[in-house]
Amino acid sequence: MTVDAAERAETEEPVVRRENVWASPALWWRAAIVLVVLWGLIAGERRFAYFTTQSNLIVLAYFGGALYWMVRRRTSAPPAPVLRGGVTTWILTTMVVSHVLLNHFENPIPGLFVNDPTDLLSNRAIFAMHYVVPVMVLVDWVAFGPHRVVRWRDAAWWLAYPTAYGLIFLWRALALPEVPDRFPYPFLDTDALGAFGSFLEMLRVVAYIAVLGVLVMGLDRLAWLVGDRWRRVRRRGAASG
Repeated sequence: MTVDAAERAETEEPVVRRENVWASPALWWRAAIVLVVLWGLIAGERRFAYFTTQSNLIVLAYFGGALYWMVRRRTSAPPAPVLRGGVTTWILTTMVVSHVLLNHFENPIPGLFVNDPTDLLSNRAIFAMHYVVPVMVLVDWVAFGPHRVVRWRDAAWWLAYPTAYGLIFLWRALALPEVPDRFPYPFLDTDALGAFGSFLEMLRVVAYIAVLGVLVMGLDRLAWLVGDRWRRVRRRGAASG
């Protein structure tokens, strides 16, 4: 290869392998995530002040965009892997905060079978947004690649949104005492805890989210290790056969 040819080869874009994306399980799983989020948002009353609503809207935006990306580029690989990890961490935060800090491990299943139709619909929509969507997004993170693309230090960026959310709503509670949904969560209640106490509680929640982000990263690495082991076994089997 001549020098000119080598220079052209270096500047050319890499060849992207096209897939039959319509046959990809990842496409249909992500479409199901979008549908469940849409149902949860529509079926119940949703207020934007709540992290639950915001995180589900982020899931909707990311996976809606991912579907477009996949179909347009004919690839099963989703876009923006670092953002994908953040989306996974944030929606899992919704589940953990709701189940542990707000509901104190209370079983949500009985609420899915109440007699009142209005409560039944509301409870099922809440269950979808607090439990079904987070689990579906986590399954997507583990089951579908690419893995080992996001670096450990990238997980620090995942704390930016929850921290900004907490700081904005602390300022909002102090500066706008008449605003609706002034305290969306008890740990942001400046009347009960004081400004400094609420700030410390917010930092505690952010620390929990940091641990959750590490677990999300660990699951990514574990999924890669399992997949790599499986590929090695298949190659050995093909070689011996």
